[in-house]
Amino acid sequence: MEPPHNLTHHAGTRAVPNDSTRTVLVALAAGLGVTLAKAGAAALTGSSAMAAEAAHSLADTANDLSLFVAQRRSSRRPDEQHPLGYGREAYFWTLIAALGVFVVGAGFSLREGIAELIHPTATSSFAVAYVVLGISAVFDLVSFRQSAGQLSRRARRHQRELLEEARVTSEPSLRAVFVEDTVSVFGDVAAFAALALNQITGSSIPQGVAAVLIALLMIRASLRLIKRSHDFLVGAWAGAAGGKGGGDAGGLTQPLRPADEDKVRALVLGYPGVTAIHELLFTFVGPGQVWIVARVDIDDGLRSAQVKALVRGIASVLKHESEYVYRVDVVPIGRAQL
Repeated sequence: MEPPHNLTHHAGTRAVPNDSTRTVLVALAAGLGVTLAKAGAAALTGSSAMAAEAAHSLADTANDLSLFVAQRRSSRRPDEQHPLGYGREAYFWTLIAALGVFVVGAGFSLREGIAELIHPTATSSFAVAYVVLGISAVFDLVSFRQSAGQLSRRARRHQRELLEEARVTSEPSLRAVFVEDTVSVFGDVAAFAALALNQITGSSIPQGVAAVLIALLMIRASLRLIKRSHDFLVGAWAGAAGGKGGGDAGGLTQPLRPADEDKVRALVLGYPGVTAIHELLFTFVGPGQVWIVARVDIDDGLRSAQVKALVRGIASVLKHESEYVYRVDVVPIGRAQL
């Protein structure tokens, strides 16, 4: 079960939300500084690649602000109108943030790149641009180290590769910041290379190409983030007894692995009084919050009080096995004796 992809993992790992909030705040602070620096350099040098990077950083900063809102709103406690809590707000705000990157950042960068390719302009003050890019790269690498470090720790716990963990994690803010930081570092390198080629050749075409490449990468990243947030919002992680888990139509591994489903199935089927499992469903109602619904056949000889105890007992066992089991609903099928 994710996290931590191990139903025997108990207390002591629930610090993930705090870690994710810290990661978002680091990215927000770094992004704000980078945006101001790049915007100033773009205005001073007239570099289209730098302008594209400034737009990219602005979109990332707005993205981080949305992610911070997601962290705050999704952590609210359940109430009468929201009995399952507000966990899925994290996916909604991550979706909004990804759309912002797609529309604002990628759109502006693509426009700047195409305009530069059609109507090349002169770039001045290369030294200023290099210094700003160097400073920006340091900020971006600090944020990248924070997000990649947190993701790497989670990947080791779940016995996954880093990139696989980035794809499947149910923590949308961490995934978004990691992707954002990766694209930012690539953008810094691309802008630096474009400026160097411009200075060597005297042509600004490399800057236009760099701006277009940055835009295309942002589009790719934002579409992937939109897809993953959409999957979690509509509950795409459902698995059924006898079904095959661990993959989706896009070829990505799901957060809930077949081994996790098998573990839950064995615990439920092994509970005294359960004779068969008709259906076993899983869905994420928030980051690290799994809702399990089990429709089970029970021994017809059980009395009503015993059935109630069975339902409570199964829920207690599953919640004891992992603190990430947010809710368990057991639906017994069979006749209970009065």
